[in-house]
Amino acid sequence: MSCYTAWRDRWAKRWVGRSISTRLLLAVLLMVGLALPIAGVLLSQHYHIAATRAFDERLTATLNVIMAGVTYDRLEQQLVHDRALGDPRFENVYSGWYWQITDGEQHTLVSRSLWDQRLPVVDNESLSARSLTGPRGQSLRVVERDIYLAPLEAPLHISVAARDDVLFSDIREFQHLLWGGLIGLGVLLLSVLALQVRWGLAPLRRMHANLHDVEQGRSEQLDTRLPDELATLAASMNAVLARDQRLIERGRHTAGNLAHALKTPLSVMRIQLRQLPEASRSVWEVELARVDSAVRHHLARASAAGEGVRFAPIDLQTTLAPLLNGLAKLAQRRGIVLRQRWDQAVRAHMDDQDIQELVGNLMDNALRWSHSEVQLQVQVDGQQLILTVSDNGPGMSEAECQQAVQRGKRLDEQRSGSGLGLAIVTDLVALYNGHMHLDRAKAGGLQVVVKLPVVAHG
Repeated sequence: MSCYTAWRDRWAKRWVGRSISTRLLLAVLLMVGLALPIAGVLLSQHYHIAATRAFDERLTATLNVIMAGVTYDRLEQQLVHDRALGDPRFENVYSGWYWQITDGEQHTLVSRSLWDQRLPVVDNESLSARSLTGPRGQSLRVVERDIYLAPLEAPLHISVAARDDVLFSDIREFQHLLWGGLIGLGVLLLSVLALQVRWGLAPLRRMHANLHDVEQGRSEQLDTRLPDELATLAASMNAVLARDQRLIERGRHTAGNLAHALKTPLSVMRIQLRQLPEASRSVWEVELARVDSAVRHHLARASAAGEGVRFAPIDLQTTLAPLLNGLAKLAQRRGIVLRQRWDQAVRAHMDDQDIQELVGNLMDNALRWSHSEVQLQVQVDGQQLILTVSDNGPGMSEAECQQAVQRGKRLDEQRSGSGLGLAIVTDLVALYNGHMHLDRAKAGGLQVVVKLPVVAHG
């Protein structure tokens, strides 16, 4: 039982991932592969029996004619057959058509075609048919029986034989036609059923294409112009998609509203802190900075669309142009050269706010630490969008690179900022199933490489 269970489990695992069209075609192939050979064998056997029976009936009719024409001449004391059969083959020697009448002793009468040969005799009072080897090794079909003819006391055995090669040639020709026709029918059935399967599964392929469009952001809902069974499924999926979209939008709106709601109280608290004594103010400023950092971090996570949503493609240069123009003016005021390198025009499946947040944090961090130069490089490798931001600042060690992406960690407490920049970028990269790597740049500063599988083609 265990061996059977193991075999069953292996078989189930092998077929569980097979496509519906493959399953249907294999089922049809199995049905045709079993039904047509069985039908061919039965038809061939039936024709063989029917053809043999018809051949035997023809010989039986000749036997009856011979039996009706045989008499016994008392004067000559010999058998006489005085009725013409009308078939010249019985007159040609060894033609393959023979008849014979004999009592097994002294009275024997044969056709001219048999010449000096004799057919073997098997006593049988009833009509019978069999195959035997005749003159010159000919394969014969014989119909024979015993009769009583007065005044003879011993029974006469009458035999009619004919070559059966014509019979078997006819059977073989029928079998060739039969199997050729069955093979042609099988190919036709398989072709028609394959077309039927393809036509029947066309709505599923169209539904799959719709899902791909939704995944790629080219469509928001599935087409419900489908057969009844799939139209209900598509409508249910559309309802789920619409509900998820509403939940996402509601969450992002809530995050935005919360950001606006917290902005004013935090500003008021900062103003109030200025009125406190210096000794008490520093403690409250640290705690307020921690609250502000935590709020900004979680709002950034909540407002990022990222995971689970496939956006319509956006033009990256157009989307980032306002941000990069603003950063260029900031870099100019600080005496920093901001360089951009775009290998090609890029369209990406991203939310415009997410990519602006990601690039903005990377560039802001680079400008904060750079001595004189910051470079942004945008590349495409298949579906991978590669963003590289580097500066010529002090850079980081390997340990510092790992520490920098931790939430709220700041390597230089004397610099302004919440320390959330790289941590927020890390969260956004994770939401888009990407990868971020920190290393030392060629110019000596920090180099941040972000890879995101979001490039849109076509």
